[in-house]
Amino acid sequence: MFTLQLTDIRGPMLPQVGGKAANLGELAGAGLPVPPGFCLTTDAYVSALSTSGLDEVCAALESTSTVDLARLNGLAGQARSLVLDAGIPAGIAEAVRSAYEGLGENVPVAVRSSATAEDLPFASFAGQQDTFLNVVGADSVLDAVSRCWASLWTDRAVAYRATNGIEHASAALAVVVQEMVDSAAAGVMFTANPVTGKRSETVIDASPGLGEAVVSGAVNPDQYVVDMARGAIVKRTLGDRRVEIRALPGGGTQRTQRSRKESPGDPGDTPAAAVQPCLSDRQIKDLAELGRMVEKHYGAPQDTEWAMDSNGKLWLTQARPITTLYPQTTRTPPAPGVHSFLNFSLAQGLTRPLTPMGLAGIRLIASCVAKTAGFAVPDPRSGPSPYYEAGQRIFFDLTSVLRSRVGRKIVPRVFDVMEARSAMLMRSLFDDPRFSVTNKTPLRLIRHVAPVAAKYRVPESLLRGLFRPNAALARVERLSSELRKALAVPGKATAHQRVAHVQRILGSELFATVPQILPLPVLGFAMLALVGRMLGGQATHDEMQTVIRGLPNNVTTEMDLALWQLASQIREDNDAAASMAGQSTEALLERYRDAELPAVAQSGLDGFLHAYGHRAVAEIDLGMPRWGDDPTHILGVLANYLRLQPGAGAPDEQFRRAVDEAEEQVAKFVGRARAISPLHAMAVRTALDRTRRFAGLRELPKYNLVLGLAAAREQLLLVGKELAASQRIEHPEDVFFLDLDAVENALAGADLRDAVAEHRAAYEQELRRRHIPRMLLSDGTEPEATAGANAEQRPGTLSGSPASAGLVTAPARVIMDPVGAHLEPGEILVAPSTDPGWTPLFLTAGGLVMEMGGPNSHGAVVAREYGIPAVVGVPDATTRLRTGQLITVDGVAGTVSAEGAQGGDA
Repeated sequence: MFTLQLTDIRGPMLPQVGGKAANLGELAGAGLPVPPGFCLTTDAYVSALSTSGLDEVCAALESTSTVDLARLNGLAGQARSLVLDAGIPAGIAEAVRSAYEGLGENVPVAVRSSATAEDLPFASFAGQQDTFLNVVGADSVLDAVSRCWASLWTDRAVAYRATNGIEHASAALAVVVQEMVDSAAAGVMFTANPVTGKRSETVIDASPGLGEAVVSGAVNPDQYVVDMARGAIVKRTLGDRRVEIRALPGGGTQRTQRSRKESPGDPGDTPAAAVQPCLSDRQIKDLAELGRMVEKHYGAPQDTEWAMDSNGKLWLTQARPITTLYPQTTRTPPAPGVHSFLNFSLAQGLTRPLTPMGLAGIRLIASCVAKTAGFAVPDPRSGPSPYYEAGQRIFFDLTSVLRSRVGRKIVPRVFDVMEARSAMLMRSLFDDPRFSVTNKTPLRLIRHVAPVAAKYRVPESLLRGLFRPNAALARVERLSSELRKALAVPGKATAHQRVAHVQRILGSELFATVPQILPLPVLGFAMLALVGRMLGGQATHDEMQTVIRGLPNNVTTEMDLALWQLASQIREDNDAAASMAGQSTEALLERYRDAELPAVAQSGLDGFLHAYGHRAVAEIDLGMPRWGDDPTHILGVLANYLRLQPGAGAPDEQFRRAVDEAEEQVAKFVGRARAISPLHAMAVRTALDRTRRFAGLRELPKYNLVLGLAAAREQLLLVGKELAASQRIEHPEDVFFLDLDAVENALAGADLRDAVAEHRAAYEQELRRRHIPRMLLSDGTEPEATAGANAEQRPGTLSGSPASAGLVTAPARVIMDPVGAHLEPGEILVAPSTDPGWTPLFLTAGGLVMEMGGPNSHGAVVAREYGIPAVVGVPDATTRLRTGQLITVDGVAGTVSAEGAQGGDA
């Protein structure tokens, strides 16, 4: 059957009728007002084009890079020609004529594309295919159908599918033919605020005439915002209405362009009394209620198109999910009222989602922390009560912090140096009456911090670090060694014992290293702050930062320099360097796995991976392959290093120079203190000695956590091998797309292959998400979206937080994922965020720009140690800047200047 009435269509029929028709059928079936019409199914499209030669074009498209727009566009043009040349077979044409005549004699209709890859939960494809309005007569309808089919292959539709990873051969097109609504007003309606994310607000855009003017962006429409909780219109903004599109008698549309004097939205041009909204308050509320009914039917916020005829009747002409909304938390806070959630993933420099097992691991660690602090945790595998997940990322409920006088003083200050923009957003909520202070004493904080400090002897650690620094460092070494022993598991353990071992590692063993080591770097930074107070104006900010350059005892710096040293050894062996020059990362990986690299490279890489193979990009997710599992990233970085010649700019030389500059600055500070008194000099020397000894240890607690995660991953992979062998999952790595409860179910006999496939699909969908909120309210509001621009900026200037002093102008290199990334020496790295997996790239970078982070976030600290200018916390830097663009990074002012960049807020 080539045609179906809209009233006979339902959502599950999407492969047959496409997204638009499936949604319209759902709306009609729910009794909502949809103009009558029919759908020409995808069977008609497939049948008509089965011998057109499209298969060859699809194959060529699949082998074309998404960045090769010229070739993509050329192939798209070939596809359009093939479709138009094929025409419409007689049988299909007759079916269309019959269905069209069933609507009445020469009824004006809208002929609309309805693609199978359209109106999906993760990609709306809005506007990618064509629509033809006010089509009259069967011949005109058939011509519009042919052009709709061809529009599946517009340049924009092909590029959109390629970007979203949708196979071109899988896309097919149905065509919706609906009676035209001769609309007095029309537009779009979002049942949640698409800008702020607030789920209780409905946003309506409206303009006189056909909705095409609004949908196409040809007009600035009226906008109305309705607070659905109160049933109140909270915002009215009148548009300019300079463009109006109307249906013409006999077919086609007319576009009317008004002059500025005729536009009611222009203040001063039209008397105030003449400026009237195109919808009355009653119509606005009726429309919002219609939107609420649509959302209720689908169970999710919807992006709808609507029209109001000359009699005032409202019609729905489209509904699809709002794909840009960030998901809400997977569980609802038990306490009433609005809650505020902090994105802990971003605070850790992680923009990508976590695998299900990665989230399960973090829940266990968070539960251990909470239990140690005296909080009740009924089910450790579910996480403690402040722990939440949204969009497969980690969030923590900050509501109690915002409502605490002590919390307001401490937590934002921590984030000032960790992720500065998050700190600003926290403070922006201080005046919100929903987060007013209710806890005015520090007693609750003391009650939960004191048990941790007592159990792990934090005061003793601080005193030992202050008065017996060598003993403090020796104890750190001992603690790390004991942790490694605790992570070991007998080789003949059963799968159930391995799962129990993972639970023990993450749920009890791992966190203990943090409060035993962290006091020392805290002491180091506290001593630096003390020197600043003692010297006052004689110690500038830049001079203080110089002291913490080239720090010893930093495991991440040691790792990066070890890899550079390996590159230096290979470079000194002419035969080895020649055999590796110009080789692709894939070729190097194959040679390494076959033990065919030059001896110096093979043994050197073995040694590096033995020491650091537990590390990874996005390493807090135990579902991510470690470098020991897949050294592709390290081989790519090594290849980059081999292209950087030794000399004054070499990383090891830079590090040695940083050490010299730091020691020189320490001597200057001591000299200035001596001018005050010998006692001051002794205090400053001692304080800065502790700073230099201990500040570098800030990386060690996380390093040890990653050691534990890697050990847990190793055990889970062994369990995965057993499950794959018994056909409970397809591959051993599939175990990371389950949680511990599901793994135990699989060990008990459950077949979880379908569950793994579902979880993988959801994970891959989240990988495509580019916008990740720093904070999220429980009503869906993103505080950052409502903050607005707080400062005027010069065009082309982006602002963030200064992180590493210096000024550099060089080409930008936007990198979203460091694995396999190529960075030319001296280029400025522009990244969403960084963790230790990124830092090997820093050695060849001329500067750093990050969307996330604060002055003491990981990337900022490493940038200072390597002496490269850096600015962090620059909103949307990876989209506002482009690879190859010449940019200037000012690490003192905290600005990034680029010709052609879009300005943003600080």
